[in-house]
Amino acid sequence: MAITSANQLELLQTAEAVAREKMIDPELVVQAMEESLARAAKSRYGADMDIRVAIDRKTGRANFTRVRSVVADEELENYHAELTADQARPYFVAAKPGRDEFWLRDGRRIDPAEAGAPQVGDEYHEAVPPVDLGRIAAQSAKQVILQKVREAERDRQYDEFKDRAGTIINGVVRREEYGNIIVDIGRGEGILRRNEKIGRESYRPNDRIRCFIKDVRREARGPQVFLSRTDPQFMAELFKMEVPEIYDGIIEIKAVARDPGSRAKIGVISYDSSIDPVGACVGMRGSRVQAVVNELQGEKIDIIPWNEDQATFLVNALQPAEVSKVVIDEDAGRIEVVVPDEQLSLAIGRRGQNVRLASQLTGLDIDILTETEESARRQAEFTQRTQMFMDELDVDEMMAQLLVAEGFADMEEVAYVELDELLSIDGFDEDTAQELQARARDKLEAINIAALENARAMGVEESLIEFEGLTPQMLEALAKDDVKSLEDFATCADWELAGGWTTANGQRVKDDGVLEPLGVSLEEAQHMIMTARVMLGWVDPAELEPAATEDDGEGVEDELAQEAERA
Repeated sequence: MAITSANQLELLQTAEAVAREKMIDPELVVQAMEESLARAAKSRYGADMDIRVAIDRKTGRANFTRVRSVVADEELENYHAELTADQARPYFVAAKPGRDEFWLRDGRRIDPAEAGAPQVGDEYHEAVPPVDLGRIAAQSAKQVILQKVREAERDRQYDEFKDRAGTIINGVVRREEYGNIIVDIGRGEGILRRNEKIGRESYRPNDRIRCFIKDVRREARGPQVFLSRTDPQFMAELFKMEVPEIYDGIIEIKAVARDPGSRAKIGVISYDSSIDPVGACVGMRGSRVQAVVNELQGEKIDIIPWNEDQATFLVNALQPAEVSKVVIDEDAGRIEVVVPDEQLSLAIGRRGQNVRLASQLTGLDIDILTETEESARRQAEFTQRTQMFMDELDVDEMMAQLLVAEGFADMEEVAYVELDELLSIDGFDEDTAQELQARARDKLEAINIAALENARAMGVEESLIEFEGLTPQMLEALAKDDVKSLEDFATCADWELAGGWTTANGQRVKDDGVLEPLGVSLEEAQHMIMTARVMLGWVDPAELEPAATEDDGEGVEDELAQEAERA
């Protein structure tokens, strides 16, 4: 294949035809042709040469040019594509500026007669004869063009779909590969993986399908559009299409939980008091929700009114089961639900489906107890605390039971509570209350002395003992965990002291803290650790961000600096 006047225009015609077929910019195809011709020319003239090809966008003429760049003497490596200033001077002086020979400086043509002398960075362009492409060179050029066209197609497909993630798209099933469905989505293909299909669905080629665009990613074999029919947001988008109030923003879908193909729960809220969010989603005679159910292969949908109060929302989410009591542990992210004995199976649902969906909807781990189980647990706690007060305060069972019944759970509460709270208990006079507090304080003092002695015996340093905020019992607990100096304490993480929760394999796992049994919160642990680091000079208080409210106007660095000064 030789580039002659007979086929010069065919280059442009071919570029336009390929661009129309692949729906890409013709300029990209022409650039690919230029690169392929340049590569073929290098195989003819030599791989070390810098051969460039420019195709005239009007005539289709391909101009082959050899380029040599002026470099510093010590940087000269490629004698076929580089020149030193001394080597370039003869070419510079003898140059006859024109179409076949010219000099560039900073990307612009220059006249050697006016430029004076060659400089580092100048480029000498010299026309070379067009190449006659042999069979191998022509095949190589074709591969380069195809590769560039494929890359342009991939970029075009990625640019088209990257902003459509999170929306619904209609497509046509093309084929099935290892259980995955390949879907024609217009200017490209998407993949519906096996785990993203609703269980009992099956498709044949040319079936129409509606999917949710879950993700669009660049991959080695081109951009991949990942589709889903099981994603909870697919249901949310379907409701948005069926319910105008959701599309207009009058009703908002706050949460969605699905067991694909079986059952789902959706929490909705209305920002217009005159519109019932549940009724609007159900529609006249259930027409709106039925349209969504039909698309999801008969998946049963519970539409639940959203409530900012988590307990109220959870009670709604567990319907049709009745709930007697709800106890929320916000720190642990758990919620305890008490139901009548006969409602337990209904609340849990078949294979735990009802409680699992309610948990997904609220974002909390849910423990369900029957009223009998909850009563037995409360009785066990009551007995345990009663026995503790009897042993520690040396009181009779009735007095211990009165303390527990009034909500006292430990010795500290009895020792340091306001005297009036003890006097409010039936049968407690002032002498009795004072005696109880004295016994509680004496007991705590004895416990603290013993704990401090144990801590010292285990090697706890005075720097840690004198640190403000750590009680003797905390020091003893730290010593058992091999934290015996202020430096050891400063290297601890807040969750190591106060405990926390992590998610592993989709399950929330409890991390026990060294000081968690002694009532140290995460915020308190953070403050103590940062104070220790300031005292040791590891942290400059001035570098800490202010964490004060507008009321007091003081930053956390001021507080920490004061702590360090006191210590």
